[in-house]
Amino acid sequence: MYKNLAAVIAAACFLSPFSPLTAAAAQPAQASASSGNKPVKAAFVYVTPVFEAGWTHQHDEGRKAVEKSLGNSVKTTVVENVAEGADSERVVRDLAQQGHDIIFTTSFGYMEPTLKVAKEFPNVKFESITGYKTDVNVAVANARYYEGRYLAGVAAGRLTKSNVAGYVAGFPIPEVLQGLNAFTLGMRSVNPQAQVKVVWLNAWFDPAKERDAAMTLFNQSVDVITFHTATNAVMVAAQERGKMAIAYHSDMRKVAPDAQLMAVMHEWGNYYTQRVQDVQSGQWRTGNASGGLKEGMIRVGDFGPKMSNSVRNEIQQIQKDIVLGKRQIFLGPIKDNEGKPVVAAGQALTPVQILNMNYLVEGVVGKVTP
Repeated sequence: MYKNLAAVIAAACFLSPFSPLTAAAAQPAQASASSGNKPVKAAFVYVTPVFEAGWTHQHDEGRKAVEKSLGNSVKTTVVENVAEGADSERVVRDLAQQGHDIIFTTSFGYMEPTLKVAKEFPNVKFESITGYKTDVNVAVANARYYEGRYLAGVAAGRLTKSNVAGYVAGFPIPEVLQGLNAFTLGMRSVNPQAQVKVVWLNAWFDPAKERDAAMTLFNQSVDVITFHTATNAVMVAAQERGKMAIAYHSDMRKVAPDAQLMAVMHEWGNYYTQRVQDVQSGQWRTGNASGGLKEGMIRVGDFGPKMSNSVRNEIQQIQKDIVLGKRQIFLGPIKDNEGKPVVAAGQALTPVQILNMNYLVEGVVGKVTP
C-alpha cells in the first residue's frame, strides 16, 4: 500500500481489472517444492514496524491467521520496516535464497523489486500486495477499500452537525481517490449539502504532519474526520479536540475511545491462508485478486459510543445491499468537483475506470494535485 511514488506513476499502474478472490489466473505455476510433507516456508515483508494498529498490523494479523489455521504445516518469517527500492530487493532476494516457498511483499513500492527477484527464482511464488504487474510466479492482490469508505461516509453524513468532514491523505493516487470519492458520495447520499475538505500530505508516514493537518481541518468547521495515512495521529487529534473520527485499517478505540465512530478494516487472513494452501497442494496460480465486503476482505465495525443505533442499522442494511449487488457506489449521475459530468445517469463505472480514477467528485473541497 504505502507508496513512495507520486501520482504520475500510480496513474499508470491500474490498467487491468482485478478478478474475484476465487478466480484462477491463466497460468499454473510450477509444482511447489513444498508439496510433500515438509512445512511451507512463507515470508512476509513489511514497509513499517508492526504497530498496534494500521496497515502493517493488519497484514501481520493475516500472517498469524495462517499460522493458526495451518499449524505445523507452515513456517512463517517476518522482515519489517523495509524501505521500498533497493533495500526491498535485497530483502526479497535473501528470503528466496533462504528457501522460502512463497513470499508476500506488502507494499506497492515492492512491486518492481519483487518482479526482478522473481525472474531469478522461478520455483518460488511471490504475492505482490497492491501491485498490478504479474508474472508466471508473481500474483497480485488488493482490496475494494472504497466499499467500506462509502459506509463510513454515510455515518459521517448522518452524524455531522457542521455538514463538513475532513480527510487527511498521503498522495492523490487512484486508490486514495477511490476512497475519498466513495466517502463523499456516501456522505452526500444522506446529507446532500455536506462537504469534505481534503488535505494532501505528500507523505504516508508522518505523525506530526498528520496531526497538524487534522488540527487545521478542525479549525475549519470540520467535526468528523478520517484519513488515508499510516498512523493513528488523526484519531489521537480527534480525541483531544472532542471531534468524531472514523478509523482506517484497524480498530483505534484504544487511542480514541470517545472519538471513534467506527472503523474501516481490511482482513488478509483468508487470502493468505488460501495462497499458502495452494502452494502445499501444487495448485498455486498467478493472477489478480480483489476482495471487498462480500469476500470479507473489507469489514466495517468496532462502533464507538457516539454511533447511534439507527445509523448503525442503516449502515448494516446498506452493507447488505452492496454485498447483494443492489447498490453500486459509483453509479451516475456523478459530477466532478468542477461541475463536469464524469458518470452518466444510470451508468456505473467499470472496474478499469475505478482503478484509473483521477478526479474528485462533487462535494470535495480541494484539488487532485497537492
